[in-house]
Amino acid sequence: MTIIRETSSRHGETRAPEVLALEALGWALADEARADRLLSLTGLTPEHLRHGIEDRAVQAAVLEFLANHEPDLVLAADNLQTTPEALVAAHRELSA
Repeated sequence: MTIIRETSSRHGETRAPEVLALEALGWALADEARADRLLSLTGLTPEHLRHGIEDRAVQAAVLEFLANHEPDLVLAADNLQTTPEALVAAHRELSA
């Protein structure tokens, strides 16, 4: 069982990094071209996403995908009502 904790980051984000990663994944998959790019650049497969989404490494990969492409990072942050900095901080925490 995965425990998701609520944290407050220095960027005012109250959602846990795991929650941000899941929300970011949903946002990325909503656009077919972006979803294809996510799979291509991360090496993840639909099967891996379905069965490994609770894995911190998979969650970190989703956020790293956004962090490496500023236009998507900014769009995702806006759509998820957070900041690009909060998404990058979540990536760092999940990667640790």
